[in-house]
Amino acid sequence: MTPLAALAPAWILFEILQLVAGERLLGLKQIQAGRDTRQTEPSQTVSAVWVSFILLYWAWMFAMFFAHVGRPQLLALLGVSLLGMTVRRVCTLRWVLVVLTFEGAIRIGMLVSLGVLLWRGAPG
Repeated sequence: MTPLAALAPAWILFEILQLVAGERLLGLKQIQAGRDTRQTEPSQTVSAVWVSFILLYWAWMFAMFFAHVGRPQLLALLGVSLLGMTVRRVCTLRWVLVVLTFEGAIRIGMLVSLGVLLWRGAPG
């Protein structure tokens, strides 16, 4: 098993944190209040940390391709991420939370699948 695979549980936690943050920032209470929180900017520190983790996540996904393990799961992670970004750019605020939730759930599922595959030692 590649040492990169040990990061899969950390990325599951990151995905869960993204879902929680999405609910807090774009949740039903915000939508019912008529607030579009996409117009407000987080602090520079929060933005820098968040973007750093996202870039590390993408670097990890690409690095895992060279480990030749779990390529279908990695392709799904990349595909869902790209599709989700594209859809979120064009949908209304009410649908952003729905897209984020489905996108996060699929990515968590793929990370769990990848983790199980690596835990069992399958070449996948």
